[in-house]
Amino acid sequence: MASPAPATACIAQLASDRRVHQAFQWLHLQEPRILQWQAEMVGVPAPPFGEKRRAEWLLERFRELGLENPHIDEVGNAIATWPGREACARRVLLSAHIDTVFPAGTPIAADLEGTRLCAPGACDNGAGVAAMLAIAAALKQASIVPECDVVFVGNVGEEGEGDLRGMRHIYLEKAGLEKAGRDGAGLGARDAIAAHIVLDGAGHESAVTHALGSQRFLVTITGPGGHSWTDAGRPNPIVLLSRAIERFSAVGLPDIPRTTMNVGTIEGGTAINAIPERASARFDLRSTDPEQLIRLEVELHRAVEDVVLAANHGQAAEASRVRFAIEKIGNRPAGRLPAGSELMALLEAVDRHLAIRTEMRLASTDANIPLSLGVPAVSIGGGGEGGGIHTSGEWYDAKGRDLGLRRILLLLLAVAGA
Repeated sequence: MASPAPATACIAQLASDRRVHQAFQWLHLQEPRILQWQAEMVGVPAPPFGEKRRAEWLLERFRELGLENPHIDEVGNAIATWPGREACARRVLLSAHIDTVFPAGTPIAADLEGTRLCAPGACDNGAGVAAMLAIAAALKQASIVPECDVVFVGNVGEEGEGDLRGMRHIYLEKAGLEKAGRDGAGLGARDAIAAHIVLDGAGHESAVTHALGSQRFLVTITGPGGHSWTDAGRPNPIVLLSRAIERFSAVGLPDIPRTTMNVGTIEGGTAINAIPERASARFDLRSTDPEQLIRLEVELHRAVEDVVLAANHGQAAEASRVRFAIEKIGNRPAGRLPAGSELMALLEAVDRHLAIRTEMRLASTDANIPLSLGVPAVSIGGGGEGGGIHTSGEWYDAKGRDLGLRRILLLLLAVAGA
């Protein structure tokens, strides 16, 4: 466990290294190149579950920068390695998600004017991916070789119903890091990864060290349907689902630990004069306490079951009865970076050195997976500023980006043993 004094000394020593100054200079002078990478990348669509073209684009950049073992894994993550001085059992991950929230067919016209880029996904996560490429390029230009391997990952599935599938594969699948090391050995990620830095969005002052847990469910109620006049009286799935939502909404939510519930979509029916055969809704449950998520899952099942049982009471004919299904479509585990951890001490030392006021935050990011497994992880921005996130008017401004990039580089080198 690093104390503040050793962490501060470590960062001061790194910052005084001639090669690190060369890397800083490259990051400052090559901003137009970094921004051009970003504009080119956001022009390549990466809708949920359709990130292949962007992964291939990123793989080409990895090859151009001379990273080793560039490849796309079984779920679509683009992965490559900057090798350390010698083969080590443990590695450091630097990742940025390549997917966007925008569905296939969304018009994308990257508008670059000066330091400002306007396009869907320009900031989330164009800023993170561009920062990752910039760090890889700076390591190459300054000939910096860390103690252990640094694995660069452009991962899929961070947004929406992607449910962190890219990170799940890295950490939970047996072969998640099989090709990442120079020796090709597959290692359990919990043992193979010394630390993980996630780059997500813009900014340089905040750091997500507390992973917000969430559970997502698709609730579907089905019935016989029928004509609104001649079959009046048959159970109506939309009405029943609405009653279940009302019952579930009445469940008390604590302020501490903070817990929320949202119904994001509701669908069903085919015509105004037809009793629908099906209705469905998507529920998003979040809490800083995993026990609250378990409680809410139980309450959701109870609300739906009670409504369906009441509707079927007295319905003798099997064909007249309604049914329900509750499918878990998302599960983001909670976790926390311990306040006394070495990664936390190094992050705070970096921010002190750069005169950055550190703001520790709670959020749901790719860091949820490693933090839930006890792997030291943090999610930070790629520098610059952004806004309009998840809208067609999303924008990113690269002014001041190099401060965020210096922060990333110093933290990465500190944890990789440069």
